[in-house]
Amino acid sequence: MITIRKATPTDVALLAELGSQTFIESHGHCASKEDVEAYMNTNYSLAACEQELNEQKNIYHFIYYNNKPAGYSKIILNSAAPAVAATNITKLDRIYVLQKFYNMKLGLALLNFNIELSKNNNQSGMWLYTWIENERAVNFYKKAGFSIIGSYDFRVSPTHTNPNHRMYLAY
Repeated sequence: MITIRKATPTDVALLAELGSQTFIESHGHCASKEDVEAYMNTNYSLAACEQELNEQKNIYHFIYYNNKPAGYSKIILNSAAPAVAATNITKLDRIYVLQKFYNMKLGLALLNFNIELSKNNNQSGMWLYTWIENERAVNFYKKAGFSIIGSYDFRVSPTHTNPNHRMYLAY
């Protein structure tokens, strides 16, 4: 059974735990251990997650499988993208599923949920960044209809960046 629920400010510990674990599973090999730890300390500490959940523009959701947390997403409505003329578009800032839930279509369920939420908020498309070397993610987004529209250097730490695709899906 799959359920999706909106995160609240009381979900700080869950977001920090899921964020850390899914980032390590997806990107733990993208840079040196020190660079990955620097990113984790900056983005998945309890303080960082509390700030994220309290920021009005951030919309987080958790996906559960058989009542167990399996992943999460973050979108930002009305977030302009470089090289996209439309202004009423959504940024899919994060979407992660724990590795043990891969091949269960939970990522697709969470993506479709966010696309519908975006459409219901009068958005005309969705954009995101994804690491070029994460072929699984790139193919996932392409299969969902996203197109590569540019590139971006994602800062992992003050001394390390990774090349990312900028992708876009018009509704």
